[in-house]
Amino acid sequence: MSKTKFKALIVGGGFGGIKTALELSHDSRFSITVLTHKPTFRYYPSLYHTATGGSREATSIPIKDIFEDYPSVKVAIDSAKSIDREKKFILTESGEKYEYDVLVFALGMKTNYFGIPGLEKLAFGIKTNTEAERLKKHIHKHIINTKHPDLNYVVVGGGPSGVELAGVLGQYVKKVCSQHGVSKASVHVDLVEASPRLLPIMPKIVSSRVSRNLRKLGVKIYLNSAVKSLSDDELMVNDKPIRSHTVIWTAGTSNNEFFTNNGFQISGNRKVRVDQFLQAERGIYVIGDNADTPYSGLAQTALYDGRYIAENIIRLANDDYPIPYEAKRPVYVLPAGPNWAAVVWGRFYFFGRLGWWLRRAADFVAYRDYEPWFKATKHWFAEYKEEDLCPLCDQD
Repeated sequence: MSKTKFKALIVGGGFGGIKTALELSHDSRFSITVLTHKPTFRYYPSLYHTATGGSREATSIPIKDIFEDYPSVKVAIDSAKSIDREKKFILTESGEKYEYDVLVFALGMKTNYFGIPGLEKLAFGIKTNTEAERLKKHIHKHIINTKHPDLNYVVVGGGPSGVELAGVLGQYVKKVCSQHGVSKASVHVDLVEASPRLLPIMPKIVSSRVSRNLRKLGVKIYLNSAVKSLSDDELMVNDKPIRSHTVIWTAGTSNNEFFTNNGFQISGNRKVRVDQFLQAERGIYVIGDNADTPYSGLAQTALYDGRYIAENIIRLANDDYPIPYEAKRPVYVLPAGPNWAAVVWGRFYFFGRLGWWLRRAADFVAYRDYEPWFKATKHWFAEYKEEDLCPLCDQD
């Protein structure tokens, strides 16, 4: 791999893909293409905030802006369709071909509705800014048209995304009611989880403290509760209905279908099998959410994988041996209400306002991973901005 210049193709514009490109861009021997179906980088950890009146600036960064000072990086907006392993190119949905010497996949996950009737059509989501804006519009429209909040606002999924949203949703609905002169005496937020406890991958003490704080905020928690179907006005949970026109689905994800469509080896958890160097095949790497590794599915893991892969690619370019992958246990920071978060840092746990400030510090570090100080600071402060799509609210 000791070429004077070779092509690195990175498929995916999320945490792992962008980090890989940034790290490789410091080596002049690389010509780098980031192939992504979306023109913006989504900062997923704050999408719940955007969905409840926060600014899109904190969660949406144009990818071309990230790489504007990196001439060796080209951004291509398109979707990968197939791979030609022999001739080493990716064919896109638009018919373009992108050649590579080394290939990195960081495609991220997709929403999985598990075939439950009505969910895909009727449920709201918060995985993109478009979904977040749709949810905000719905909340405003329902309150304006009916002159009262929904009977129940139901969040399905007791993982990090569901917990984060449930913790602030009631406060946001009350604010919208106040802005429109509607009584906010009764706002009911329900959190539905199929497992025996919230945050089932976390230590029990964390699940307990998070549940306690959510209940203090008025959130009703349904555990051991399986969703059966969703209609226009009710969610069936364990064969019992919850009346609602606002059901937000945060419970399921599935791997990108590109891998099954193109003959990659898939493990029992539906992720791509990789070797000790995160290779699915020789010269083809799979990182972040897509790879069958410990802690896959977290932004911190995707960032870590991106750094690791870039370092090994550079080592190979230097004719050095690659370093085997060692999974790094992440620090878990989970907001569960205004100015309250739970932190799991190895064997140490923090809760409350201290946890919240650790989360804000982690957000700044994450922005700084992609941007210079002044841009990172701008996006970090955008967390404190408010932004609604309701014309009446925007007049205030």
